[in-house]
Amino acid sequence: MMRDRLVYSTREGRVCLSCGKAIEACVCRRPKSVLQGDGVVRVRRETKGRHGKTVTTVSGIPLDATALEALAADLKRRCGSGGSAKDGVIVIQGDHVDLVIEEVRKLGYTVRRAGG
Repeated sequence: MMRDRLVYSTREGRVCLSCGKAIEACVCRRPKSVLQGDGVVRVRRETKGRHGKTVTTVSGIPLDATALEALAADLKRRCGSGGSAKDGVIVIQGDHVDLVIEEVRKLGYTVRRAGG
């Protein structure tokens, strides 16, 4: 026989099936921590899959999504170009590898130029 589980409450809204708390207060589905990787931030210049347009990518920064967005905004402002941050990678439009390496080093990270 299936157990009856509460999935919605008019007072709390949607309810987590695992812990029984409101989705906003759920502790079982939150990410445990930011992926650490090997501790090295990699900066590279890419054109593959971008119709010949050059972008600078920054990966391996151990920050959560909101801090990564803030860092991306600072780097875009410093480079004077557009870009985005998602899935742990910051993408800046244009070839700004040297400038990005300099700026990320100032933040105290170990930085390596990746690719050719």
